[in-house]
This record gives sequence, structure tokens and C-alpha cells, in this order.
Amino acid sequence: MDIAMEVGAHSRWASDLLGRCGHKVVVADPRQLGLITKNDAKSDKQDARTLAQLLRADPRLLSPIEHRAEKLQTDLTVIRETRTRLVTSVRGVVKATGGRLPSSETSSFPQQVSDPIPEPLRPAVAPVLEVIDRLNEATYEYDCLLEHWAGTRYPESSRLTQIQGVGTLTALTFMLTVGDKARFSRTRDIGAYLGLRPRLGQSGDNEPQLRITQAGDGLLRKTLVECAQYMVGPFGQDSDLRRWGLKMIEAGNGSKRARQRAVVGVARRLAVLLMSLWKSGQTYAPLSRAQESRAEVAA
Repeated sequence: MDIAMEVGAHSRWASDLLGRCGHKVVVADPRQLGLITKNDAKSDKQDARTLAQLLRADPRLLSPIEHRAEKLQTDLTVIRETRTRLVTSVRGVVKATGGRLPSSETSSFPQQVSDPIPEPLRPAVAPVLEVIDRLNEATYEYDCLLEHWAGTRYPESSRLTQIQGVGTLTALTFMLTVGDKARFSRTRDIGAYLGLRPRLGQSGDNEPQLRITQAGDGLLRKTLVECAQYMVGPFGQDSDLRRWGLKMIEAGNGSKRARQRAVVGVARRLAVLLMSLWKSGQTYAPLSRAQESRAEVAA
């Protein structure tokens, strides 16, 4: 039979089981189905009927998704850590009382913020700092594990880490989230898959500039945005991506909004570049030949 189901906690194993039984299974993304999410008479029975009708008309109307292979999902789960969330929670508790902690690396956070923490908050914050300290000790082993995976399980990740600002963690998160480098026939489709494409609201002559869709995996999107921030920052390597981002910032007179748009744009182009390097296996060149020629002439 042809079967449609919504993506959810059980859709991975259920779709896999039904597929092995010989059925054709389509896993729908309910966020893209206004007929379900915006239905004012919503019920499980009505949702099932809507899924069946859309499947019969055209499976593409269900915005189908593909689950990652079980091994890839298991490895990706290991990558997701909570240390940063704990650091953020400590900063939030202190800020709520009017205090402010100094900026510091996560690896040395407990040592650098122990003195500035107000005395009344110490009993509440001290246990969290101890947990962060223990996580920092485990992080070294965690980083070694990721490097081992990169060299043994996912050797193609070295193609992605050619880009300055893209480390092993980003490369593995990218590969494990996408799952299959042949997933997209066009590399540029990766931007929309990760929610880095602006929303569209065109109507007649009105074509407003909207925020990005934020569809897809939030961890990978955040990771790529952090890479993009580094690239357009003061320590970023001179490259076509950096020059494009700085040009956007300059066109917006260096405003905060212009910088935000430039960072998201660089993140989207970075995703396309990573996908292209993964599929082609080519050596990364930060500057195109035309740019290099101009630089040589200028020198």
C-alpha cells in the first residue's frame, strides 16, 4: 500500500518497518501543511483523511522528508552536547540580579567567573559550575572521539575542513545531518533545506523582505551561522565568501541589520560550498583565479 504519516518521535522506526514489509511510505512535514496545522476542526481522524487525500493527489504536496540512517542518527546524537546551555543558564541567573559575568571560553568558564558571581547566588550556581567543570574534563575525550571518527568513519570530512573557520565538529554535523551527499541534485537546494532561505510573500508588485524560514535542523543552522560570523569577523581568512559578506555590510552602511543579513547570507553560501566540496572532492580555493589575478596586479 501507499502510506502517509506525519514526522514524529515514532516515524523513523515505523516508516522503516513498513518499508521493509513492502509498503511505500511517505513521511510528511506537518509544518508545511496548512490544511492540518491551521484546521479549526483538527482531529486525528481528520488529519489522517487529509494526509490520504494529499497522498492520492500528489505525494509532493506532503513536503516529504527523509529520515537519516540509524547509524548516522546515533552518531549525530553524540555530537549534541548541553555544556553551552549550562553556561548560558548561569549567565542568565546572574544577569537577572543586575550582575554581569566576563566573557570567557567555555573550557575555562568555571574558573574565570567564580569570583564575580554575587555571594547570595553562590549556593544556587556552585553545583552548576561543578557540572560544567566535569563536562570540560569530558570534552577533551569527546573532541578526541570526533577526530577519530573524522579519520576513520568519515574521512571525506577533510574536504570540508579545508575552509578556515570550519572545524571537525561543523564538518561532521553537516555530513551527519544531510546524510547522503547525493541527496540534492542541485547543491544550492541545501540552503532551503537548512532554513537559510528568506520567506517569500510576493503579491502583485509587493515583494517584502522577510526573515529566513528556519526550517530544517536548528543545530546545523546555528553552527553554520557561527562559522559565518567568524568569516566576516576580524580574524577571518581573505576569501570570496568573506569579501561578499563584507560588501553586503558596507552596502548597508555597517548597520546591525546589514551585518545580520550578511552573516545569514554567508552561512547559506557556506552550506552550498560545503555541499559542493563534499560531492566533487575538489580542493578548496579561498579566492577565485580572477580575484587572485587582481590581487597580484595590485601588489
